[in-house]
Amino acid sequence: MERSDLVELLSPEGLRLLDELPEWDSKADIVKTVAELRRRGYAAGLVAAVLSQSKLRAKAAAKFGPFAARMLFTEPGLEQATRLQVAALHAGRFSRAGVRHVADLGCGIGGDALAMAAIDLEVTAAEADEVTAAIAAYNLTPFPQARVLHARAEDVALGGIDGAWLDPARRTTAGGTTTRIADASAYSPSLDFAFGLAERMPVGVKLGPGTDRDVIPAGAEAQWVSVDGDVVELAVWLGVLARPGVGRSALVIRGDAAHELAAAADSEDAPDGPLGDYLYEPDGAVIRARLIGDLAREHGAWMLSPGIAYLTADTAFDSPFARGFRVIERLPADERGLRQSLQSRGVGTVEIKKRGVDVDPATLRTRLKLRGTERATIVLTREQGRHVALLVERLEPAV
Repeated sequence: MERSDLVELLSPEGLRLLDELPEWDSKADIVKTVAELRRRGYAAGLVAAVLSQSKLRAKAAAKFGPFAARMLFTEPGLEQATRLQVAALHAGRFSRAGVRHVADLGCGIGGDALAMAAIDLEVTAAEADEVTAAIAAYNLTPFPQARVLHARAEDVALGGIDGAWLDPARRTTAGGTTTRIADASAYSPSLDFAFGLAERMPVGVKLGPGTDRDVIPAGAEAQWVSVDGDVVELAVWLGVLARPGVGRSALVIRGDAAHELAAAADSEDAPDGPLGDYLYEPDGAVIRARLIGDLAREHGAWMLSPGIAYLTADTAFDSPFARGFRVIERLPADERGLRQSLQSRGVGTVEIKKRGVDVDPATLRTRLKLRGTERATIVLTREQGRHVALLVERLEPAV
């Protein structure tokens, strides 16, 4: 979003028009809508800015729920924003640690700052991008204890502040295209700056879930978070924000429920063994946290093959940390035999899950040329190092 677009949007006319628009409908005739607004005398720039915000608000509902209808966004700002449900957990950790004034350095559109202010923490938020800072200021307007600075994280005066939350920029935007920064040393602010603040105050740092684990400081708590099966972040906690005895944790959020698997360090993998009657796919947060071994031992399960994140067991178990499948049958592992086996069962729609094999599910699905009416789920993986194809059915989690 350009500065001129923001000026138009933040005008009384722009905000009034945005609130008057009906809920965004991707199937609506946008050309007709634009023509109608132009006929009513609205400038082309304002119409474009308002319709763009209407679309972003609809998209933002997945992260911010009903609050999205009163917020403003940029496309990259929304993409990088913390889900409000997760931001509330961040805020709660600061509050429980006795931190009362948090510096949110690299606040983006203000998602984490909103959650902090909502539980009466004082917040000094800073954002280096001028447009994004203005949008954060708008979103935080209802909270007088929150202020937003247009400033680099490194330039914020931290006197009187007793905790910091940082979300370093891990993407660059140029010409409307957003690119992920692969090298963690190139984040802004740098990880040296972010982790270095822990010498002065309690610090939390949000990173991408695939961040190289070597950057995690010794003595920190590293928590991988998944929401409805999607791993959304790695949060690194330092100082009193890190819980004693917890070095690795997997926080799994499904719906309104949150479950955590935690340990002092990476857990040793369980031994591998032959396929049992049930197959389990650990949640991505458990895999990232390297706590698969602890999960296996808790439920009497074992690894299906070394280094592959599938567990197997002879007895079914229910866990928020893994998705379970009943093994129906072994199928031929070669493509021709697999095709014939599925065709003989009248399978026309197949879900293909794979780990540890060099197969593109979409390409394989096309080559199988299935025409039947039945549905099936197959798993392509390794059993103690050997290729296997398994016909499975999902286990319904306990209510």
